[in-house]
Amino acid sequence: MPRNKGIVLASRPQGEANASNFRLIENEIGEPGEGQVLVKHHYLSLDPYMRGRMDESKSYAASQNLNEVMIGGTVGEVVASKNPNFKVGDHVVGSGGWQLYQLSDGRGLQKIDTRRVPIQAYVGPVGMPGVTAWYGVNKVITPKKGETVVVSAATGAVGSVVGQLAKAKGARAVGIAGGRDKCKYATDELGYDVCVDHRAPDFAETLKAALPNGVDGLFENVGGQPFSLTMRRLNAFARIAICGLIASYAGKEKSSLEDLRVLLVNRARIEGFIVSDHLDIWPEALKELVELAATGKLKWKETIAQGLEAAPEAFFGMLKGKNFGKQLVKLI
Repeated sequence: MPRNKGIVLASRPQGEANASNFRLIENEIGEPGEGQVLVKHHYLSLDPYMRGRMDESKSYAASQNLNEVMIGGTVGEVVASKNPNFKVGDHVVGSGGWQLYQLSDGRGLQKIDTRRVPIQAYVGPVGMPGVTAWYGVNKVITPKKGETVVVSAATGAVGSVVGQLAKAKGARAVGIAGGRDKCKYATDELGYDVCVDHRAPDFAETLKAALPNGVDGLFENVGGQPFSLTMRRLNAFARIAICGLIASYAGKEKSSLEDLRVLLVNRARIEGFIVSDHLDIWPEALKELVELAATGKLKWKETIAQGLEAAPEAFFGMLKGKNFGKQLVKLI
């Protein structure tokens, strides 16, 4: 049996996460027991939610345990099986964490078809990020033709899908991203009508100019100043989907509603959601997303770090917006 490598959470961050919070371990993975499978991971997904799970504060899910392999979505293949539901060679998506191999009893593993879309897409546009986007657009914002939908982190793993789904509904899509290159990609490749650079010194003025007809839908991934400024432009009966607040994850910047009257006066609806609470919609969402991806109607971009040892630095970079599109770690 192969020797496994993994990265565990060694300590809880105080503010920004750093290399000292992680530790590399090696161990023998062992043979699968009765009912188990051994999965060799091809890709690890890095996502902002992981930073919140590193803390002990109360949240929607349990904190990551110290000295245990970091949580994370993975895709790979079955290399040994004593489970009748899986055979050697099956490609699977699951939550194998920051490690090269995983022993599993099969719960939480889903077989995937890699003939139409690349295997890593199942932790990206046709995985959790894509379904997150699909839920926010179709169940919260429900954009109508001609309405304006604003998307923060517009070129990220979630935001890039949100913009394309909103455009498919006939909405005017306005993106917010960090840097001219990302904004150019948002308009030229993803189809956003306009994208505003939140790092530019005239961000507030440019955002206001990009929203002459106000905001009917907001898909929020970031929080902080972009969120506050966009909320000031709400139209009556606007819908706001709160997916993430990455600007506040390191404790430096808090995201809050400065004045709740903006919701009352505009009769706006705001919903924070975690896509794992809505497993009933996953089959419908994935069917649509796979079809769009396979036929070239859904575009995405990836930033890929090489090797397990590169995961911490890639994670830190993602939290600071250094990635372009979906952040992955290639493990083989």
